[in-house]
Amino acid sequence: MTLTVLVTGASSGIGRATAIRLARVGYRVLALARNREALDRLASETGAEALVADLADPESLERAVRGRAIDVLVNNAGLLSIKAPFQETPPEAIAAHVVTNVTGPLTLTRLVLPQMVERRTGHVLFVTSIVARVPHPDIALYAATKAALAHFSDSLRCDLLGTGVRVTDVAPGRVQTELYRDALDESGRQALYEGFRNLQPDDVAEAIAGVLAAPDHVNISRIEVNPTEQAAGGSRIVSLRA
Repeated sequence: MTLTVLVTGASSGIGRATAIRLARVGYRVLALARNREALDRLASETGAEALVADLADPESLERAVRGRAIDVLVNNAGLLSIKAPFQETPPEAIAAHVVTNVTGPLTLTRLVLPQMVERRTGHVLFVTSIVARVPHPDIALYAATKAALAHFSDSLRCDLLGTGVRVTDVAPGRVQTELYRDALDESGRQALYEGFRNLQPDDVAEAIAGVLAAPDHVNISRIEVNPTEQAAGGSRIVSLRA
């Protein structure tokens, strides 16, 4: 039986790589994002079905999944639009991060879970971040939203015990994607990735494929995927002397 996977944020980065990887091993892929042109390119390469929807628009999400039997949901889409101390964060950025990184994934999960529970099988994955559990400077807002998603993943698994539905938190370290395109200029992005071997989107996609390949009685609840040269942690010490 061919399983159907819905991947959000599928127009680029980890989402695109995941859609390609899962299509290669035989999944029917529903690729969801806002960028129709990028989704059409992905569809032509993989046979995926393009679903144009916005995580900030619950009605568009409901339309996207209506009438579809979804076996796997990969909540991947995320926003990091500013890298700065929280006190310098524009107030409007708070709502934008919460709706994309928290409200949207929860809304979509709520839409697809009942059918999984009814069939007594399914898998929901959340792409969070190592910053969900380890503090880093200048991304407190992003980290808070990812922490909310990580804790939701843990709690959701408790809710679903006995239903046959699995839940996984996939927490990558530094991945070379376009996540920082709004938060940093080109020179800042270059500095972020220079000097060591970064994770690539394909690396995270491979980890997701591995999680899904586990037998039904095995739930990989959380998996961290880090570059070999990166350890979790972001403490910073400053001098108070003038």
